[in-house]
Amino acid sequence: MIQMIYGKKGSGKTKRILNMANDAVEAHTGSIAFIDDDNSYMFDLKNQIRFINATEYHVSNPDMFLGFLKGILASNYDLSLLFVDGFLRIVKAEMDELSEFFHYLEKYADKAGVTLVLSISGDQETAPEYARKYII
Repeated sequence: MIQMIYGKKGSGKTKRILNMANDAVEAHTGSIAFIDDDNSYMFDLKNQIRFINATEYHVSNPDMFLGFLKGILASNYDLSLLFVDGFLRIVKAEMDELSEFFHYLEKYADKAGVTLVLSISGDQETAPEYARKYII
């Protein structure tokens, strides 16, 4: 499953995704990971959450992110919840270009049994049609 926290810069997306991750520790049975593009929020997460800085792995496009995700899931068989803050900054792409990518990502997430929660910067009113079903 894919979920998106979609909003303009400064709308509280990061605070919301951090709170969701921390709250999930109490209610979730599998492992939880949090991916970001820097270490700014590493200490805002509970220590049960694995923090991963994507820039340390030179992720810079959607295909690299997908390979990165597959590697994470292959090494953590019990990972069931994955948060990604600043998704578009990590993949260096625009939402209008990612329809096919999200179609594949959704299939892969469902097959792997993982829920992906992504924060996306943008105007929710102009979000691409394919993305609207993921917005929470």
